[in-house]
Amino acid sequence: MAKSVIGVFLSFIFALFGASSAYAHQPSKADAHAKSIAKKTVKHKAVKHKAVKHHRKVRSVNASLDAREGLVKHVVRAHGRRKVVYRRVAFKPSIPVVPPILSAGDLAGLNLTRDPLALKSSAALVIDQANSKVLFKKNSKVALPIASITKLMTALVVMEAKQDMDEVLEVTADDVDHIKNSSSRLRVGARLSRSNMLHIALMSSENRAASALGRNYPGGLAAAVAAMNAKAKALGMLDTHYVEPTGLSSQNVASARDLAKLVIAAHENPILCQYSTDTRYAVDTGGRELQYANSNHLVANPAWDIGLQKTGYISEAGHCLVMQAKIEGRAVVMIFLDSKGKLSRLADAGRIRKWLEAIKPQAVTLAAQQQS
Repeated sequence: MAKSVIGVFLSFIFALFGASSAYAHQPSKADAHAKSIAKKTVKHKAVKHKAVKHHRKVRSVNASLDAREGLVKHVVRAHGRRKVVYRRVAFKPSIPVVPPILSAGDLAGLNLTRDPLALKSSAALVIDQANSKVLFKKNSKVALPIASITKLMTALVVMEAKQDMDEVLEVTADDVDHIKNSSSRLRVGARLSRSNMLHIALMSSENRAASALGRNYPGGLAAAVAAMNAKAKALGMLDTHYVEPTGLSSQNVASARDLAKLVIAAHENPILCQYSTDTRYAVDTGGRELQYANSNHLVANPAWDIGLQKTGYISEAGHCLVMQAKIEGRAVVMIFLDSKGKLSRLADAGRIRKWLEAIKPQAVTLAAQQQS
């Protein structure tokens, strides 16, 4: 009896503690949720650590890149494992699209004018020098910026002032271009005779030389500009106006019709003819010799007989050219303004020449009358 009671008691005790132990090892829902959160937190920290490490790596690589390099991501496999690598690659910077600069002729719509010879110049005029008959014209009465064609008038008034051509002139800071900020081979302090200044201004369109000529005109620069405008008026150049002697200002304007009158007047001066048509010329600026070449390549072409010429260019004026030349023994004056392309003005001169050579004088005059 006693043994039975003790056995039942022990069985009860064992069952009680066994159940408690089993219950203690059975996780509750709260414990499972907490454990899940803990696992996610550990995993998130690991991913975050990996991302931070990756970011630091990319940032450090980027910091060492040259401005002309880029970083490209590549995924490769090594020994069966996926690996991300970054490689430096050179790249070409994108070139910004710059809109074309419109000349005064473009803004006026002159570039839309068509002509039988398909000239690239917006305005043109060809006349017979002997009788002033118009052989070809295109927008010839429109006043346009003339760029360095201005220097032809500068040279004309300097010659007519009868100054000492051997007098030495010095280039100063006042001759530096602050309109277009163009460069010059003549340094400030360079010293040249008036004759040499005139020579390279006409032949090679040297801006500082032209400026020095204007400054040293009797009465100074203002007097020189006044003389230029007075001469234009005397020649009947009614569409012409000058504000400075180089042509860098777009406010220097004239029509092709006016410039033909200037070319005829300048052609009467042998020195202007010689200086403007020399192919090459060397000047000593004070211990330093400079070699200059003519800005008009046609003067070196033996097929051309050019008596006087001048080129010009600024963005507002386009490429310009004025010439006196003999074609088939006939003296003609050719004016080309606002031509498109550096060589197109010379090509236009070639087109006019071929046209004049191919057509008899009577037919040329008739064709000219039909031009608009």
